[in-house]
Amino acid sequence: MAIEVFNRYEHKYKLNKAQFDEIIKVLDEHMELDKYNKDHKTYTIANIYYDTEDNELIRRSLSKPEYKEKLRLRSYGVPGKDDKVFLEIKKKYGGIVNKRRTTLKLDEAYDFVKTGIKPLQKDYMNAQVVNEISYFLKNYNLVPKVYIAYDRLAYFEKDNPDLRISFDINIRSRRYDVALEKGDYGDMLLDDGVYLMEIKTGKAKPMWLCSELSRLGIRRESVSKYGTEYTRYIKEKHNNVVVPLIPPQTQEYRESINIFDVFKKFKIAHRYAV
Repeated sequence: MAIEVFNRYEHKYKLNKAQFDEIIKVLDEHMELDKYNKDHKTYTIANIYYDTEDNELIRRSLSKPEYKEKLRLRSYGVPGKDDKVFLEIKKKYGGIVNKRRTTLKLDEAYDFVKTGIKPLQKDYMNAQVVNEISYFLKNYNLVPKVYIAYDRLAYFEKDNPDLRISFDINIRSRRYDVALEKGDYGDMLLDDGVYLMEIKTGKAKPMWLCSELSRLGIRRESVSKYGTEYTRYIKEKHNNVVVPLIPPQTQEYRESINIFDVFKKFKIAHRYAV
């Protein structure tokens, strides 16, 4: 059974080419490359982000609420209909990210999200995660909204897999042919020469890393791939007129989510994640 559970902080940074080249030298001293990044070659991650017809999830996320959640389907490379992919539910509360995912075949994942009917249990699935996603699907009427792919270089700290640092480049997206098996193509999301770095850890960053970030002038930024894509899309659609988000303080927001209930569910997710 393939299942990955994460409870961690995820901090993001935008780097230029010079900063990237310098930080890589340091990481090669302290960390190890992911097994799929031999000789510093990247691997491709492709995602479908699901949302409601009126983009409720991403609009709420961009309003920076205390709690937010999303669902995405992920593959490594371009999958076929019978290939296995990962259906992931990702939640964030109080700055801590909780991600849970289970393996499904591509057609099983498509049918599950479309119909809300749980697939027949197989040995490669995790029943608990499938149940959590089923509950999520009952709360939202989701459709595939956008395809986002990128090339990744990832590191783990030696003897400490808790610390993971990844670099995503060539981030591309499309709102047509929103299917993983259609192929890997789309419009570039960030400017050339921009590297998106993510530091993922459940603990404090080590001192050597903090020192290098300071030395290179690398500052933390609030960056979301889906959020960046949606903001660009909506501005183009409405001739650069920004469409209102869902502010946390509005009545619509308060009626749509009970934060105490959310916190309870989030703690339950942590309990299952141990």
